[in-house]
Amino acid sequence: MFNVGDKVVYPSHGAGTIVGIETKEILGEEKKYYIMQLPIGEMKVMIPIEKVDEIGIRNVIKEEEADKVLKLLKGEQSKMSQNWNRRYRANMEKLKTGDIYEVAEVVRNLTIRDHEKGLSTGEKKMLNNSRQILISELVLAKNMNEEEVEALIDEIFNDNPNLE
Repeated sequence: MFNVGDKVVYPSHGAGTIVGIETKEILGEEKKYYIMQLPIGEMKVMIPIEKVDEIGIRNVIKEEEADKVLKLLKGEQSKMSQNWNRRYRANMEKLKTGDIYEVAEVVRNLTIRDHEKGLSTGEKKMLNNSRQILISELVLAKNMNEEEVEALIDEIFNDNPNLE
């Protein structure tokens, strides 16, 4: 059970803060929801409390772990299928886990691939979405703003020897 003020991650939307707990009647049934405010885009998401485990809601990582995630971005590209369809599906599976290291790996691999060969429209969209999910969690974990985290990530990729 989470409380108001907890910083959590919703795997498909990114990280945010629980700003409320509300009861709503839907189809004649009362259900409780967490109201999560995302730091990017000022979006609010309602999360059914009874589905928290199924959805994979988890606490935001600690700052020390965020530093490990940033270090992972500096690494080499993982082996990926040359077939874009297989690569896309494999990356979708990684994103669905909600694991920040998997998300960071997708961001790193697609950024490197984009630099080397370019990406399909679908993969560009995936890179943008996974990057937003990564940034939203790092914003809360490192207590920085969106622009600072984006600059940090851009700097990592600008300094990455795998992108030359």
